Amino acid sequence: MNLLTEFLDKSKTAFHACANAAEFLKENGFEELKENDKWNVKKGGKYFVSRNGSAIIAFKIGGENSFNIVASHADSPCFKIKANPEMKSDNYEKLNVERYGGGIFYTWLDSPLTIAGRVIVSRDNRLIAKLFTSKHNFVIPSVAIHFNRSVNEGLKLNPQTDMSPIAEILNENETGKGLIKELKDVAGDGEVKEYDLYLVSAQKPFSAGFNDELLCSPRIDNLTSAISSLEAIVKAEPKEIAICYVADNEEVGSGTKQGAASKFLIDVLTRIAKCLGKENELDEMLASSFMVSDDNAHAVHPNHPEFSDPTNRVKLGDGIVVKHHANQNYTTDAFSSAIIKKILDEAGVEYQDFYTRSDMPCGGTLGAISSAQVSIKSVDVGIPQLAMHSAVETMAIKDYETAKRALIAFYNAKITADGDDKTQIDF
Repeated sequence: MNLLTEFLDKSKTAFHACANAAEFLKENGFEELKENDKWNVKKGGKYFVSRNGSAIIAFKIGGENSFNIVASHADSPCFKIKANPEMKSDNYEKLNVERYGGGIFYTWLDSPLTIAGRVIVSRDNRLIAKLFTSKHNFVIPSVAIHFNRSVNEGLKLNPQTDMSPIAEILNENETGKGLIKELKDVAGDGEVKEYDLYLVSAQKPFSAGFNDELLCSPRIDNLTSAISSLEAIVKAEPKEIAICYVADNEEVGSGTKQGAASKFLIDVLTRIAKCLGKENELDEMLASSFMVSDDNAHAVHPNHPEFSDPTNRVKLGDGIVVKHHANQNYTTDAFSSAIIKKILDEAGVEYQDFYTRSDMPCGGTLGAISSAQVSIKSVDVGIPQLAMHSAVETMAIKDYETAKRALIAFYNAKITADGDDKTQIDF
């Protein structure tokens, strides 16, 4: 639990998550590779490589015939700080922000927020990316009910006018610009040239319920999948090549060089095959490979059970979720579902099925997007949770441990395809 809650708290942006993942992998004997260096990977080795400082791929080479891939993402809905963000309103200085992803706006009001991301510093003709987390908390105050008597009948928030946090209260003739001053401290003797900064929740993870069985925290979607897949690859003893891919930008469509729609994954798989002398057999390796797209799932809401499918009711604490959708918002089909369930049954891991109500739209995730670049058998799974895309989300602590066992079992399984209609699984 300590690793999970620390990762949730410290990984305030994808940049922080990538750095924390790299540190965790190094502590567990993984060797760091660079995309612009020559690779010399060998059977029995364990390695990782990052892209853009916000996406990371770790791999462990137990064999040379196929890849067992778990793909998750490290970004979460929040607000991005614009350039020249200072806005004066009476004696307040506010910050100008734009939304990143599809968050639940009202959950950000009256809650502790902070600023985090990366800063690009110029020093001695070099540009250096530095992680940044503000030392301060910020708040977006809601409008008092006295001024909005109908607030409890429905609230519509405008991201440009309603979601600006207070940066500071200005005295007469003060210019403010506290953010610039704090960034200068980070730059030291260098100069701040640019930044990718976000307004994120500063709420600490906390347990809830009479038995403390619930975990409430920012960024449960999808950092719980990221850190469970990292823990799993560290503990796994794969018979083939285990891949842990933590992508960026899933919440905004994945269409970036570090997102699931990029060539990052296939680039790494190709280089691994080349290092193993198997570059001419990559197609055959991919044909026997399997991907688990690991992104959280919706549990039945206790106050609104009508939002869930009538015969497939996902419950907190009842195990990992296999996600299905007729229109392929999820990559699961009968064959891939049967494969993962066979692995979970063998390992004694609980699982349940998720379907969206037929009269409601279904969200997507990175599995189908990754499949456009790496076309292999794939299944969508996830940890069940409540309040997805809220500033603070809720899950059952038990399900995290179940997810880890599930992913370790998957990494350790040897999946061999014989065409499209036969697959053998060795444990």
